[in-house]
Amino acid sequence: MANYSIFTLARNALRRHRDWPQAWRSPKPRPSYDAIIVGGGGHGLATAYYLAKRYGMHDIAVLEKGWIGGGNTGRNTTIVRSNYLNPESAAIYDHALKLWEGLSQELNFNVMFSPRGVINLAHDPGEERELMRRIYANQLAGVDAEWVTPTQLAELCPILNLDPNIRYPVVGGTLQRRAGVARHDAVAWGYARGADKQGVDIIQNCEVTGFDIQAGRIEGMRTSLGDIRAPLVGVVAAGHSSVLAAMAGIRLPLESHPLQALVSEPIKPVMPTVIMSNKVHAYMSQSDKGELVIGAGIDGYTSYAQRGSLPVIEETIRAVVELFPITSRLKMMRQWAGIVDICPDASPIISDTPIGGLYFNCGWGTGGFKATPGSGHLFAHTLAKREPHPINAPFALERFYSGALVAEHGAAAVAH
Repeated sequence: MANYSIFTLARNALRRHRDWPQAWRSPKPRPSYDAIIVGGGGHGLATAYYLAKRYGMHDIAVLEKGWIGGGNTGRNTTIVRSNYLNPESAAIYDHALKLWEGLSQELNFNVMFSPRGVINLAHDPGEERELMRRIYANQLAGVDAEWVTPTQLAELCPILNLDPNIRYPVVGGTLQRRAGVARHDAVAWGYARGADKQGVDIIQNCEVTGFDIQAGRIEGMRTSLGDIRAPLVGVVAAGHSSVLAAMAGIRLPLESHPLQALVSEPIKPVMPTVIMSNKVHAYMSQSDKGELVIGAGIDGYTSYAQRGSLPVIEETIRAVVELFPITSRLKMMRQWAGIVDICPDASPIISDTPIGGLYFNCGWGTGGFKATPGSGHLFAHTLAKREPHPINAPFALERFYSGALVAEHGAAAVAH
């Protein structure tokens, strides 16, 4: 990238890495803005970026209670895919995947998107039928998807255990070749830098404490840094969306759960793709640093604890060792949990609310990271136009009254 060339690195090395320019400003909040985005994660920053660049709204504040990249954006397993079952879901996630494919160029910042393919394993005839159904649905929706046999799996991932005598033998799987992984914090940094260049104020350590609502319309926000006025507010607060909605007198159909993951010590490249298994409840990829990134499911209890629980990790490791026997002697380096908001139909909410000028983007459950650019792009349209984009129209709050749910429990997989 032009701004981060080898010459720039060498020049700053000679200066002992002093006087590096800030990637984005740290301004104090002004008394009022044309719009406020609550949440400085990937989705919120992407929303602000597209509002400024695509719709010419530059008088925007992004309010983040912590630091950029310190929330769920930095607490996931970085998987990017769009092979969901329902056409509405396939459309919104494939919209995001198309943006992923050019995001480093768009932001002039390397987000390290790596389309190495994502494989979903089948362990019995029932799973095979369900995955074949998803393949046909994806192909009808214009999303790439194909079936791979055990012989092909052995070529795609030589360390996968294909012994027919294991507890859950592998009978095949689906492959989306365009899918892959990206660098989670780089996505937040890239959007933050891009939004800042468009004049957006990114205000960190600014916790929302309440909403200023007058005559059924949003007038502004109450924060730990004082009141800030704005006639348009978009809330993109990931795991804490229901808490913020309650401050505004809105009850959202969400449950918050810790979603766990861990990484191993770094080893030489052995994992050229991403493999997921519903049956044994685990999925794995390898980072550019050599760590094996291992994902688990959600904790069954409702919680905001970001540390997760040992029983879930133990069960996940048992599953991973069965699928990938070479991992049995690896050391676990660290583990963490992100907080996910889950809707009853395992699909997101991108919607206006009964309060004029107040919008929510939430409920992505375990699919939030992969949706980042598409979510921000579509939410920006919804805020700027005061109406939903056709792609996100099916994900309005109204569906919980009308019954037009977008059920994605199966294609959401282990934790995606």
